[in-house]
Amino acid sequence: MPSVRGNTLGLKPSQLKRLEATYRRRVRPEEVTSPEIARHLSELSLETGRQIGVLINRHGDIEHVVVGDSARLELPELGRVRAGDTRLRGLRLVHTHLKDEALTPDDLTDLVLLRLDLVCAIVAQPDGLPGKVYLGYLDPEATGERAKLWKTEVAEDVHGLQFDPVAKAEEIEAGFSRSVAGREVTTQGRAILVGVSISNREHANASMAELKELARTAGVQVLDTLIQTRKQVDPRFVVGKGKLDELNLRAMQLFADTIIFDHDLTPAQARHIADHTELKILDRTQLILHIFAQHAHTAEGRLQVELAQLRYRLPRLAQRDEGLSRLAGGIGGQGPGETKLEIDRRRVRDRITMLEKKIDALSAGRQVRRQQRARHDVPVLSIVGYTNAGKSTLLNMLTHSEVLVENKLFATLDPTSRRLRFPRDREVIITDTVGFIRELPPTLMNAFRATLEELTDADLLLHVVDASDPDHPRQIEAVERILRNLGLHEVPRLLVYNKSDLLDEGREGHMAYLTSQAREDGIAISAQTGEGLTELLHRVEELLWREGKTLTPGGVSLPEDPHPH
Repeated sequence: MPSVRGNTLGLKPSQLKRLEATYRRRVRPEEVTSPEIARHLSELSLETGRQIGVLINRHGDIEHVVVGDSARLELPELGRVRAGDTRLRGLRLVHTHLKDEALTPDDLTDLVLLRLDLVCAIVAQPDGLPGKVYLGYLDPEATGERAKLWKTEVAEDVHGLQFDPVAKAEEIEAGFSRSVAGREVTTQGRAILVGVSISNREHANASMAELKELARTAGVQVLDTLIQTRKQVDPRFVVGKGKLDELNLRAMQLFADTIIFDHDLTPAQARHIADHTELKILDRTQLILHIFAQHAHTAEGRLQVELAQLRYRLPRLAQRDEGLSRLAGGIGGQGPGETKLEIDRRRVRDRITMLEKKIDALSAGRQVRRQQRARHDVPVLSIVGYTNAGKSTLLNMLTHSEVLVENKLFATLDPTSRRLRFPRDREVIITDTVGFIRELPPTLMNAFRATLEELTDADLLLHVVDASDPDHPRQIEAVERILRNLGLHEVPRLLVYNKSDLLDEGREGHMAYLTSQAREDGIAISAQTGEGLTELLHRVEELLWREGKTLTPGGVSLPEDPHPH
């Protein structure tokens, strides 16, 4: 016979025996509960001073008997929901309340998150008899952000119940099927984006807009966004447990299967959140890693992405199978024996070491090619900038190439080099590199260091800026910060304000402001239409070759930057 679950400490043996005997009782499928079971639960609840509940399947069999405390009932682990967004759990909860009260928030949360067929609360009266009955079930037609996801009914007693739970459950499932019939099908998931604003709401909004664009690039359908204002990030759940419960309810309403946080989750936070939801959990770094994995086409790019993924996952590996506590002892193992977790970590570390060696070998090859360029005295012009600023479009326009161009973040992952010819038989190597982003994950910075080494030999950096983005000043700061971290802050660079064709002169004089700013420390162009490219080439030629100067054996003779950054 199955055991009684929950708060059984302190119960008398006779009470436990009567609770265990509950499993032998049965309910007709077309009734919520029988009068006999209702009286049985009420008497036991009054005698023990605790809520008593049973989970009944659609055949009328009792699958679980659960004991709570005087105020609430904590249900056992029920496993995963039956396949499909439109299916319910196939279980209804019938339990007692020690005072005359409607379904509590805990009852309704269990109804929604566990996708129960029905929740029924029976009031245990002072004489031990069952009193009022409160029912709650899901509403498939609930729409709107603040709409309730459930409906409730009240009956004066068990005998007054005119309710077929199985028929109602099938009706609810049919309603959910109609709701999802016309929705958009996505291969990468349906997500709710979550952020936290601690001090600067404007910054949080800009970061959330960027996360939304990252999700679109990854092929994820964004259903809703949420920014919670807090004094500090919650150390366990990021947004707090109450807000996480709201997210679960919202996800159920929208048929979302993923929550994406606009923060890097610590291993502890990821575990705590995963324990409180069945939804897939991603953070900002995981989303960027996913995009990089999608866009890595060369062998080197795939190696670098895999290295970044393994470095991210290593501290997040957790023991999942306590039964296999000791494995692989003896020769070839580490000491007398290793846990499965230790083996997993060792394998990941070994793989990381191997990938680092392969990337170092590729880096050596790059160094040889750079030395060959230096011997031929060919200047190097590197295009850097925020992701989706138009770097690849500029490269294509200048060199008549066909590098992949998409209106997505990180569309170009692998560096591309082309020759660019200037008048008077002058040539440069122009290189397009991976785009930068705010709070670029350290794992990516380290993994792509070999690729970013190309920038160290650049004679001039073209810092491409998306002038049409209102947030471009912060994007410039983010790129400059990354360049400083890479030790490239002393390399001469020219700000190139791209996408000037998208600017509207009526937007509070923004065009006039940009033009004046470009005259001071850069140049305004449109890589799409070609506007301003002639002036850009003249400016680049002026910076690389001052009039009357030629290339020296040691490299390019560069003028002093009139506007150092």
